[in-house]
Amino acid sequence: MSSADTVPDVTEVAGALRVAVGLMLRKLRQAPIAGELTVAEASALSRLERGGPATSSDLARGDRISPQSMGVTVATLLDRGLIERSRDPLDGRRIVLSITDEGRRVVNDKRGARTDYIAAALRDGFSDADLRQLMDATVLLERLAEKL
Repeated sequence: MSSADTVPDVTEVAGALRVAVGLMLRKLRQAPIAGELTVAEASALSRLERGGPATSSDLARGDRISPQSMGVTVATLLDRGLIERSRDPLDGRRIVLSITDEGRRVVNDKRGARTDYIAAALRDGFSDADLRQLMDATVLLERLAEKL
């Protein structure tokens, strides 16, 4: 049986993925992007864009951070006009946060800038076969992320 036919050890695959994804994330975070948000700001804004209105507590739970830390993040996003607050229509005592049009623009611009950054790296030395393999791998990576 050739090494191509050998099924790799699950722990070995997990370790290799952790290292590769970690390196990629570090490189992406280090890339200079104009109007950059902090990791916490970007996460909260993305959650509001994808999931719709939420309370500050909901966002804190989703990011596994303290409500106090999320409070600082929310205050910054409010100051920048990227989110807005309103009363919950079902429970007027609760305040819900929503992304603004400007917040959506920032999220989309950031995604576009990161995508362009990755595309530039892919243009430099990746073959058509490499690109097909990476595209196939994205399906598996998304499936893995959903199981985490």
